Amino acid sequence: MIKDKNSIKKVVLAYSGGLDTSIIIPWLKENYNNCEVVCVSGNVGQGTELDGLEEKAIKTGASKLYIEDLTDEFVDDYVIPTMKAGAKYEEYLLGTSFARPVIGKRIAEIALKEGADAICHGCTGKGNDQVRFELAIKSVAPDMKIIAPWREWSIKSREEEIEYAEAHNIPLKINRETNYSKDKNLWHLSHEGLDLEDPGSEPQYEKEGFLELGVSPIQAPDTPTYITIEFDKGTPIAFNGMKMSSKEIIYALNKVGGENGIGLLDIVENRLVGMKSRGVYETPGGEILYYAHDYLETITLDKMTMHEKAKLSITFGELVYNGQWFTPLREALSAFVDKTQEAVTGLVKLKLYKGNIIKAGVWSPNSLYSEEIATFSEDHVYNQADSEGFINLFGLPIQVAAMLKKNK
Repeated sequence: MIKDKNSIKKVVLAYSGGLDTSIIIPWLKENYNNCEVVCVSGNVGQGTELDGLEEKAIKTGASKLYIEDLTDEFVDDYVIPTMKAGAKYEEYLLGTSFARPVIGKRIAEIALKEGADAICHGCTGKGNDQVRFELAIKSVAPDMKIIAPWREWSIKSREEEIEYAEAHNIPLKINRETNYSKDKNLWHLSHEGLDLEDPGSEPQYEKEGFLELGVSPIQAPDTPTYITIEFDKGTPIAFNGMKMSSKEIIYALNKVGGENGIGLLDIVENRLVGMKSRGVYETPGGEILYYAHDYLETITLDKMTMHEKAKLSITFGELVYNGQWFTPLREALSAFVDKTQEAVTGLVKLKLYKGNIIKAGVWSPNSLYSEEIATFSEDHVYNQADSEGFINLFGLPIQVAAMLKKNK
């Protein structure tokens, strides 16, 4: 908490136009000596959520609004490197997690440009995002003061936030009955709160309006959809034979995946701040992309590299989840991943059917799979008699230990 509030003349606010940040503008002016509020919205693929934001921000008391298109940077520098690492956090594909560093970094850059005295965000004191935003800010502007209203104000719930908004005539797109806490970008959509706070409550997948990126597997078509994805050194470069950017491929996979009920995750996760939290995630394109990439790696990575990469992917996922993107370890792991991806080039064919992703073929010029060696038919490459010497050497420690035990 900032003690000398009168020293704050200009604040840059991470602004989404949602409930939290909508009420923060008047709250800042009321509690920080009528300071100037400059809003920044990072476009990471929220779509129509950005419509009308400038008018709303200024009417609510902001002096200006920056809307920064970060979609290409988000995909190329954060999403794809994380996907190539195979990084997840407890099955969660990190949709909110890796969007925060790119947004926080840009907000800090604008705050320095604007000569701001502080940066403000609307993250709750119970959530992970406060850590992610503030670590990103520290990496760019280490001396910048940070204002976190949820750690200061007397408001205790989203219901009280709505009351504050209504008292200040702030227009909201939500109401008390449909007030899920959501986060949307081009990679995913998350749902938290209301009935989802009870882990015994089944998500209302079939209820109209609940899912936004797709449909329930029950409502998906009765016929499968075949797709192909081409990779070059681990990066997706084509969808169904058409060359596209990684961002365009994600949008295309979101569409076809959503139509086939792919990418739903209902999870009780272990938050960074110590509590368990239940959420429902929609990540149709992301689930397909991870699956296809893993499929291609099965024929292009050697055993030891694949196994070591799998172990390190857990650490990578934890770093992303914990907001530690701008760290030496994450950079070192990315360098390792890039080396492993040099041979991950090829084509993957998948069948999508009612929430399922089914393998339908994989090809690579760098394939390590040899049908001649692996075949159960007669071959002229592998001498099966050689396995006897291998087993004798491989089992020698077990044999020695057994002999010692026998002679005691």
